[in-house]
Amino acid sequence: MDPRQLLLPLPGGGPAPGTGRGIARADRVFVNRDLKLSGIDWVGFDMDYTLAIYRQEEMDSLSVELMIDRMIKRGYPAYLKKLRYDTRFPIRGLLVDKRFGHILKMDRYKVVHRGYHGMRRLSREEITELYHHKRIRPHTSRYHWIDTLFALSEVTSYAAVVDELERRGEKVDFDKLFNDVRASIDEAHADGAVYRAITSDLPRFIDRDPELARALHKLRSAGKRLFVLTNSPFSYTDTMMTHLLGGALPEYPSWRHYFEIVICAAQKPRWFQEGRPLMERDGEVLRNVSRSFERGKVYEGGNLAEFERMVGITGSNVLYVGDHIYGDILRSKKESSWQTAMIIQEMDQEISAHEACHDDLSRQRFLEETRDRFEDELRYLQGHYKELTRVAPAPGSNEDAERLRVKRSLERVRAELRAIGSEHDLLAERVSQRFHPYWGSLLKEQSEMSSFGLQVDLYADVYTRRVSCLRAYSPQQYFRSPYDLMPHEL
Repeated sequence: MDPRQLLLPLPGGGPAPGTGRGIARADRVFVNRDLKLSGIDWVGFDMDYTLAIYRQEEMDSLSVELMIDRMIKRGYPAYLKKLRYDTRFPIRGLLVDKRFGHILKMDRYKVVHRGYHGMRRLSREEITELYHHKRIRPHTSRYHWIDTLFALSEVTSYAAVVDELERRGEKVDFDKLFNDVRASIDEAHADGAVYRAITSDLPRFIDRDPELARALHKLRSAGKRLFVLTNSPFSYTDTMMTHLLGGALPEYPSWRHYFEIVICAAQKPRWFQEGRPLMERDGEVLRNVSRSFERGKVYEGGNLAEFERMVGITGSNVLYVGDHIYGDILRSKKESSWQTAMIIQEMDQEISAHEACHDDLSRQRFLEETRDRFEDELRYLQGHYKELTRVAPAPGSNEDAERLRVKRSLERVRAELRAIGSEHDLLAERVSQRFHPYWGSLLKEQSEMSSFGLQVDLYADVYTRRVSCLRAYSPQQYFRSPYDLMPHEL
């Protein structure tokens, strides 16, 4: 977000978090494309990882443990019961190569810069040999995207099982293994084991945001109409939303009073395309809906076209807030004209690491500018030396002395460039470690956006770390994107 976008408080809106003179960087809304909240009539929310922020390491540990039991039932060795794994390992935006059992991170141009086999980091030579000589086709059956927080446990599990099986000398079919890991985790969700574990100990798994209710109230008080559109079943949604909002504000007897419409079991991304018939839930009974939504009732299924027809809206005055690039953000962008806001809970770590690396990043920029100057000098000296050596000069002549002087200058410049390159590489690795011990920044890869960062840039009009960050802004806020510089304008 442009630093000039500061809070313009409304009466009764409360002070901005942080210094009181502006919005703390971690609590800002960051802007890819202009968004006028004054033109938004409806604000929709996904639930999981949007309204409900999960404690990721706890969620991944739960998924891995449930996966192990189901893998053993599928015939995998019982010693997996003692599987060692690191829930810090994965991030979003990774690509699993099921042919070789590798996990990869790419930049915006689909160039692989780092990868792991199990928990072993691939060498630069291995990456070059496998991925730099042919174009990667990430949407083919050989590869699998990891683009949701729910899917991180698939990477944690896969890397750990690959390591354990190979350590014990097992022959591994990497494709089958990954499919079995995914199927085991999906089975734990489908049979309700994950839901039961979470709802039995919500404080362990959920980071309850005390400002969420006030953020929703502020939007409603400004005349915005709110709705929930989630893939979770109603029983789970009701338990989760009661935990998040129940009793938070006296003006709202229950969580459902914050929202005009509640749609569960939506089956996104299908919902944004053909969907299925909209049903009204009455206890355990589902009924067809033919006319309009009624406040206080709960619905399931439906689709985008039916929703817009029944509500009587055009897409441009809807803002949808979600966490999932494909299911929430990409599809709503491709199939509708809804505005989009993405919740990226990892922004806490991204911003903290970026601020901690300020001196190293400044030094990197200085080295890059210095390198450019030396490369200009190198080109000049190479051209001059070539001119001087076209005709062999007489020993001891002025031309011979000049040739020797230029040769020494070339050696000096090359040495300076080697030193700059070495220092730059060391700084780059140190910066990367501050962001994430395995993968570096979520949104960047070397000097480019990462593949995940590109998706955020393309499909999210704005992004922030929590829904409650919206409370720091006026409901009429004009979010302006920063001026987008091209290389020749720098």
